[in-house]
Amino acid sequence: LLGAAVGLADVDGFLFTGRLSVRTHPWLADHVVHGAVVVPGTAFVELAIRAGDEVGYNTLEELIIESPLILPEHGGVQVQVAVGAPEQQAGRRPVTVYSRPQDATADTDWTRHAGGFLGTGAAAASSALNEWPPQGADPVDVGEIYQDLATAGLPYGPLFQGLRAAWRRDREIFAEVA
Repeated sequence: LLGAAVGLADVDGFLFTGRLSVRTHPWLADHVVHGAVVVPGTAFVELAIRAGDEVGYNTLEELIIESPLILPEHGGVQVQVAVGAPEQQAGRRPVTVYSRPQDATADTDWTRHAGGFLGTGAAAASSALNEWPPQGADPVDVGEIYQDLATAGLPYGPLFQGLRAAWRRDREIFAEVA
């Protein structure tokens, strides 16, 4: 998704660039929201992790998606992933994701889509599930979930239909996704 990288001259930061379109990345056409092709959240995660790997920050600590990235029917978008200087006390680097139309002029503003932080070391440990499905969780019928989502304006294409099984326990949802 990213094609070029450059270190910044005036700060200890980096800039990564790329272009996205349905023509160059046809799998994106399977992620439609109310009739528009929207770049999925997992693509923002991939962009941030890839940039982090390039600068030696192998953990995505946090990523907040601030605005959707809607791909145009024709053409594409320019993408920039900026990795800022390390924070002295926290030992992490800020990361942000921007885009603008591929045919934009130099004075066209960039849209900020996501921001977060990259870190180093192992990811934080999560609570272990010693039993699967989790004790006390009730099965959820996943047979009609994608049809219900399509009716609601979220017609997931085949590449985004990975839900295999699900369970609910109070306000928690557990899922098998492939």
